[in-house]
Amino acid sequence: MKAQVGDSMVVESNRVDAARRRGEIVEVRGEDGGPPYVVKWSDGHEGLVYPGADAHVVPAQG
Repeated sequence: MKAQVGDSMVVESNRVDAARRRGEIVEVRGEDGGPPYVVKWSDGHEGLVYPGADAHVVPAQG
C-alpha cells in the first residue's frame, strides 16, 4: 500500500451493524509512501494507522 498526504484512508467494517471509517492522511511515516500513516478521521480524532486487509487508500483528486 502506498499513499501521500491528502489521500483518504477507508477502513471497511467487519460487522454488519458498523459503518466504514474514512479519514484524511495527514502524514506518511513509512518509506516511499508506505505505512504507517497519521490519519485524521471524520470524527476529528487523529491516530497512527498500520492498515490491515480491510483498509484501502483513495487518491486525492486534483
